[in-house]
Amino acid sequence: MKAIARPADAVDRILDQWRRERPDLELAPMATIGRVNRCAALLQRRLDETFAEFGLNGWEFDVLATLRRAGEPHCLAPTALFSSLMVSSGTMTHRLQRLEAAGWVSREPNPCDARSLLVRLTPPGLALIDRAVTAHMANEHRILAPLKAAELAALDARLIALLAILEPQPRD
Repeated sequence: MKAIARPADAVDRILDQWRRERPDLELAPMATIGRVNRCAALLQRRLDETFAEFGLNGWEFDVLATLRRAGEPHCLAPTALFSSLMVSSGTMTHRLQRLEAAGWVSREPNPCDARSLLVRLTPPGLALIDRAVTAHMANEHRILAPLKAAELAALDARLIALLAILEPQPRD
């Protein structure tokens, strides 16, 4: 079967260099992982452009969105937040200070545990994330619009399979 000709991409150029310098290497994994990494970087740029329209960066969007999708009362313990976002507790503390200073979250006593606090979206934070997530979804639809439904489904299925390999499985 003859391969369909397509324009070379940045990964092709890197692979050509490696083929020249190290013809003994099997480069198929580098091609796949290189393209996944390049797609991730390029996607993040496109997502960040939309977040910036709302005065947000990626991590701010992620924290606010995590609180929003938690449902009423849009409140979580800091440990639940940093576990969900895969950051350290120190990083989360710094981020929460910035979000609180912006007026998008508040930290309140936990009625179930007097020794801890809960993080809650403020009304301005809720309004902001609702506008931002609507724009974010429209942006994601635009990004993926050139793909046919079957292509998108196939891509999603393969990414699910890759995530199953890479993500740690929860222990019972």
